Amino acid sequence: MKNKAGKFFTPIVSITGFILLVVLIISLFSSFIAPYDPIQTDASAIYAKAFSPGHIFGTDGLGRDLFSRLICSAKTSILNAFLVVIFEVAVGVPLGLICGYYRGWIDSAVTRVWDVVSALPPLLLSFLLIAVMGKGMYTGIIAISISYIPMTCKMARSLIMTEKKAVYVEACRSMGMSDARIIFVHILPNVITTMISQFTLDIGSAITAMATLSFLGLGVQAPDADWGTLLKDGMGNIYNNASLLVIPAICIITVTVSINLFSDGIQNYIDPSLRKLPSFKQYEKKLLRSGSLKKGA
Repeated sequence: MKNKAGKFFTPIVSITGFILLVVLIISLFSSFIAPYDPIQTDASAIYAKAFSPGHIFGTDGLGRDLFSRLICSAKTSILNAFLVVIFEVAVGVPLGLICGYYRGWIDSAVTRVWDVVSALPPLLLSFLLIAVMGKGMYTGIIAISISYIPMTCKMARSLIMTEKKAVYVEACRSMGMSDARIIFVHILPNVITTMISQFTLDIGSAITAMATLSFLGLGVQAPDADWGTLLKDGMGNIYNNASLLVIPAICIITVTVSINLFSDGIQNYIDPSLRKLPSFKQYEKKLLRSGSLKKGA
């Protein structure tokens, strides 16, 4: 796939995209792939080591199969991350577009609120909301989403402030179109592609943030589990079976790094200014091969 800026499927994007696709498919069909019920206990297989017969990643202190828990909790981790980004986009993008389009008092008021929210570290903001709403998966999702909204709002605001000066926007106004139609039908499609790479990056950040809350016992609660829950369980049993901590940690690192690299690929594809342009000699050779330039001309 190419556009005027270059290739999208670079080796790094292809490899990370394949990894993410495999993880997504496994998480979607985890209930069919998992060899055991993730909450099923087995007193005869407590702390089985990795690559034990019947337990490729071993078991925990209750005899629960780690591989089954890992792929089933992947669905929870990925779903929660998507919910965070959906909430972030649903609130942040419209607010940013409205503030940037109208400016005035509404822009000032919203900007001041987001400045206060941005001043609080996401983890501290999560603690404050959890203290009010109580610990749990959905509280964590709301808390992480709120911490991401200011950046999304400011990005949308900045983009529309530039885009609203375009000729096509003036043409829409002259045709008597409503502001809502101009903003959401004509301007939004032209600025959303610029934000896609940031939304992709936020998925990886949300996986890590939710895992952190679950690791601290404030996010996903038993009997449900995400990768943060597995890390918490693994930390308490590291001397009995190190794979209980190491394998979930490797999964989180692999997925988040892959998302970051994939997001970079999207950004490089969308933004021509970040792409390395061919040298004069490379471009000349391309023209010679295509016959557009005669040698010695």
